[in-house]
Amino acid sequence: MEKKQKTDKKNIDKEAEINYDDIVFEKNEDVADITSVDIIKKFREKLKKCIEEKQEYLDGWQRIKADFINNKKKEEESRALLVLFAKEGLILDLLTTIDNFDMAFANKNVWESVDKNWRIGIEHIYSQLLGILENHGLKQFNPLEEEFDPIRHDSVETIAVIKKDDDNKVIDVMGKGYIFNDKVIRAAKVKVGKYEQNKKED
Repeated sequence: MEKKQKTDKKNIDKEAEINYDDIVFEKNEDVADITSVDIIKKFREKLKKCIEEKQEYLDGWQRIKADFINNKKKEEESRALLVLFAKEGLILDLLTTIDNFDMAFANKNVWESVDKNWRIGIEHIYSQLLGILENHGLKQFNPLEEEFDPIRHDSVETIAVIKKDDDNKVIDVMGKGYIFNDKVIRAAKVKVGKYEQNKKED
C-alpha cells in the first residue's frame, strides 16, 4: 500500500513537470464524450491566461507606482527650490538693512555719543535680526588676508603693497560677504594688494 502511494506521488510530480503547451488532446464534438482530461486541459488554459493577465496588471501597477513616486519626488524638489529662491530673495532685501546698521556702527565717535539705553536697544535688534537670518542659513564672512577670489570678493580698489606676500590678497574689507545655502549670494567688497618692484633709474 505504502509503495503504491509513493509511486502515485512520483507520477503526480512527473505530471506537474510536463509543459502544458506540448500536450495535445483529441477534440470531441459530442459534449457527452468530454473526458476529465479535456476538463483539466481547459482549466489549465484558463489558469495560464489568468496568470498572464495578473502579471500584466502587476507590471502596469508597478510602472504607475514608480511614475507616481518619481513625480512626487520631482514636485517636492521643485517646491524646496522655490522656497530657497524665495528665502534668498528676502534675505538679499534684508541685507540692505544690515548694511545700514553696519554703517551706523562704523562711525564709533558718532555712535558712542548716542544715548546709551537707546544704543543698547538698537544693537539688540541688530543681533536678533542677524540671529534670525543665521537660523535660516545665512552666514557672514570676513575675507581679510584671503587670496583674491572673484566669486567671494568684489574688488573696489587696488592698493600698492611693499610685501610680495601681500600681492593679490585682501588688504581691507569695505563690506562683509554673505553665504546662503553654501552659495555666495553677495561678495565682500574689498581692497586688493598689488606688489610692484621698485624700478631702478637709468
